Amino acid sequence: MVDLTEHCSVPGPQEQGLNHGNQITTKSKRRKRKRGGRKRNKHKSRAPPFLPPEAEEGNIEYKLKLVNPSPYRFEHLATQLKWRLQEGRGEAVYQIGVEDNGLLVGLSPGDMNASLQTLSRMAHKVGADIALLREREVDFDSDQNVSRKIAEVLVRKVPDDQQFLDLRVAVLGNVDSGKSTLLGVLTQGELDNGRGRARLNLFRHLHEIQSGRTSSISFEILGFNSKGQVVNYSESRTAEEICESSSKMITFMDLAGHHKYLKTTIFGLTSYCPDFALLVVSASTGIAGTTREHLGLSMALKVPVFIAVSKVDLVSRGAVDRTVRQLQRLLKQPGCNKVPLVISNRDDAVMGAQQFSHGTSVTPIFTISSVSGQSLDLLKVFLNVLPPLSNSKEQEELMQQLTEFQVDEIYSVPDVGTVVGGTLYSGVCREGERLLVGPTEQGQFLRLRVGSIQRNRSACRVLRAGQAATLALGNFDRSLLRKGMVMVSPKMNPTICCEFEAAIVLLFHAKTFRRGFQVTVHVGNVRQTATVECLQGKEELRTGERAVVRFRFLKHSEYLRVGAKLLFREGVTKGIGHVTRLLPRPDQNLDQNLDQDQRQNQGQNRNKGQDQDQGQKQGQDQNKDQDQGQVLSKDRKLSLHQDRSKGQNQIHKVKSGQNQNQDQNRHQV
Repeated sequence: MVDLTEHCSVPGPQEQGLNHGNQITTKSKRRKRKRGGRKRNKHKSRAPPFLPPEAEEGNIEYKLKLVNPSPYRFEHLATQLKWRLQEGRGEAVYQIGVEDNGLLVGLSPGDMNASLQTLSRMAHKVGADIALLREREVDFDSDQNVSRKIAEVLVRKVPDDQQFLDLRVAVLGNVDSGKSTLLGVLTQGELDNGRGRARLNLFRHLHEIQSGRTSSISFEILGFNSKGQVVNYSESRTAEEICESSSKMITFMDLAGHHKYLKTTIFGLTSYCPDFALLVVSASTGIAGTTREHLGLSMALKVPVFIAVSKVDLVSRGAVDRTVRQLQRLLKQPGCNKVPLVISNRDDAVMGAQQFSHGTSVTPIFTISSVSGQSLDLLKVFLNVLPPLSNSKEQEELMQQLTEFQVDEIYSVPDVGTVVGGTLYSGVCREGERLLVGPTEQGQFLRLRVGSIQRNRSACRVLRAGQAATLALGNFDRSLLRKGMVMVSPKMNPTICCEFEAAIVLLFHAKTFRRGFQVTVHVGNVRQTATVECLQGKEELRTGERAVVRFRFLKHSEYLRVGAKLLFREGVTKGIGHVTRLLPRPDQNLDQNLDQDQRQNQGQNRNKGQDQDQGQKQGQDQNKDQDQGQVLSKDRKLSLHQDRSKGQNQIHKVKSGQNQNQDQNRHQV
């Protein structure tokens, strides 16, 4: 037998422990080396930070550096800046230290200062100012000890002839959430005292002051100058001074929060065409009341929404976080599909404003206080950077169309007369221009003349498409006007209708939606009760179903446009859609059409009389024959009338003679 112990030694217990410890240390060293190697490999293979590639259109420009350009190069850069300002309707954003493909290279402090000075000279040449939004370091390929940075600069044109950039923001939220107080703090420049002092200047009626609840639509303005500084009423300025010194205007529309004023809120969203919506949520009550409903309305009308959590000074930090989490869960639901972004610093505000306006699903969330002023500066930075939704090409296309002004408000001003307020949907409106207003209850359009124009409470000579203003109409009868009318160019042939078809989606209905159901329809500035005439291909609808429905207005005809957004409601029933077809009235007898026909007939008769002499003579002969025939017919009528009168006189004489004979006989008897 062979002893195995002679050929292989078996280690003892101590030696086994030592060997096991050595194995652990070697394994740990190998793991550390592998981890270190992986880290170094990751560091070496890490991709450089990128921005999206530069677009040829739009108001964003990438520049690697602007150091000592030649005169020819400087002129080219100034022309390029002018183009970017035109694309952004007076605003442009320059990314310094970024290549055209979006690579963040960064610049040294010296090159960055020289580039900013060159950009300032370029802006001065085209009549603009610059404001540094933010700077950040780039550590890509930073082998040297000098830090490299990129800068984001806002270039804004100095206002001339009141052509400032105007954005409309609708303020939504539940009752007692702090909407009016927040607007009062932003526009007046003074913090609230905790008892609603800041909101007193926004109320329009006595019962609003007494109850503290908004029941109407009020407007407030907040301005930013070319350097990005806030311009408001804090320095005892008037509205005209704010407009003159501002390059960008934010017009806030304070809407009602109580459920019984829901129709006023819907009218403000559909009629005034807001660019953005600010949803105010109280940190003490959370998502309650009409908060979900207002959020759903804004999303149904495709109005971008950003959120402000107010009254954070009244609750603890945990309560604020709980409200923010509720909003995040609500925004992430399948019906919303939004990406919430909590704004905590200046960089978040700038980035949120840029992503918010580019059609993405980002929804910024601010946590603010109107009493302590917490995060109000971040909200102002956000509003300052917020760009318009429409570009210059869309604006020019609307301006080239015929004039169409939507009448939203009607006033009677002493020593001025009748004044209408609304939004210019298309075209250009000037002082002294003659327009048609309608439709009236009889379906007619009336002629009027625009006296003067005021925009943001200051005089204005020219009104362009997309701008809101008030128009003075002089002595025009106010009783002939109503909300929902339009003022159009005489060259336009407006089509009015009692019936129309729309493709709708029934958002909610308790039972079944069928023929004969009555709803309140909101289409632009039109608000009227309509009856469901028929449903194409279906007999009834339930919640979530789609169909093409024919509606019929109950009271009078309205002016609508194909493709206009539609929203209808009745109690808990709600639905959205768009107009697909108009069914015009068969008996449209418009005043302006009759006048034009009469004028055309007169002009045609004059032309025929000048060009065709023979036809004129024949016409004269025919007229003479007609006149003679009319004279003969008149003579015949006169002769017949005389004969009848003679016969009646003879009959009267015979009767009188008979009566006399009877009297004589009676007397003799």
